[in-house]
Amino acid sequence: MTESTRSLPIAITLGDPAGIGPETIVKAFRDAPDLTRGCFVVGDVATLRRAAAVVAGPGVALPVATLADLQEVLDCPPRCIPVWQISSTALAGGEPAAFGRVSAGAGQLAGDCVVWAAKAALRGEVAALVTAPLNKAALSLVGAPYDDFPGHTELLQSLAAAHLKTSVTQLPVRMMLANDELRVVLVSIHVSLRQALAAVTFEQVLESLLITHRSLQAILGRAPRIGVAGLNPHAGEGGLFGREELDIIGPAVMAARAQGVQASDPLAPDTVFMRARAQPGQPGEFDVVLAMYHDQGLIPVKYLGVDKGVNVTLGLPLVRTSPDHGTAFDIAGTGKADASSLMEAIRVARQLIPGARADFIEREANGSVRI
Repeated sequence: MTESTRSLPIAITLGDPAGIGPETIVKAFRDAPDLTRGCFVVGDVATLRRAAAVVAGPGVALPVATLADLQEVLDCPPRCIPVWQISSTALAGGEPAAFGRVSAGAGQLAGDCVVWAAKAALRGEVAALVTAPLNKAALSLVGAPYDDFPGHTELLQSLAAAHLKTSVTQLPVRMMLANDELRVVLVSIHVSLRQALAAVTFEQVLESLLITHRSLQAILGRAPRIGVAGLNPHAGEGGLFGREELDIIGPAVMAARAQGVQASDPLAPDTVFMRARAQPGQPGEFDVVLAMYHDQGLIPVKYLGVDKGVNVTLGLPLVRTSPDHGTAFDIAGTGKADASSLMEAIRVARQLIPGARADFIEREANGSVRI
């Protein structure tokens, strides 16, 4: 990692204040002081202090400090939570959002935190962005501009495109879910299943393969081995169960190979994830699987353990990771939230910061980390 990169803090966004995001943030600062050193929260001091009290129970709550300058983050002592206070119309009432309730106010604050942090990252003021979970229904209730975005990925893509003075279509991004055993990249993200099937086009599959190749090559330091999931049962069984593998996915794979991508033929989706899964001391057959739609790829990753899953957005001009879980309104305010996935997201963000790749490659070779 370069000295200039080391001097930049990592921003963690609050997430929906009615959910478990603030509690997981507090637990991460409490349980992993070395990991969270140099991190700060983009959010609301009152919400974080409430979360600290919930986590502490009858004990002493972690201190929450308001930042006046981002450089103060680097001088903050361990287990003190530095917060960049967001000025948001959602805070007009002065009280934190009620636990477990979908509301436009909570959605507004969560969205405003993401916008501030993303713009800071795009300006080069923070090294990476780690996002606590949003509630998509709350975001939609806000209205413009947030109702145009079903989630973090689309919002960040729009902000990055505006920063680069280009269109969203000229800045394609993809979602990668990863844990210690499996990496999966998705052709489409938050759309209906009918729309997802329609999104399996030659152009979309080829673009996904190229983005996956470029991004994983930067992470691994070598060309990744990409396993390609078919769309249909048995990958179409030679056209008996559908022709997408023959007419769309297969030709896209061939076009990608012509550009140096190491991608398999379309494989049966009920076995390709097992073939890619890494075991202790034994790497999988593939470094990553390209899945044709959201649930096809996310179900196997989440089955292996939500607590270790990390979401990485590929194709953005910034480092963005997030935990692989939602707002969990049903347990918000109880102190039961597990911070493991958030801590993994912080750890992965550190490994993806430009300049940290050589250190990452060395540790992966030693079997101590896998992204």
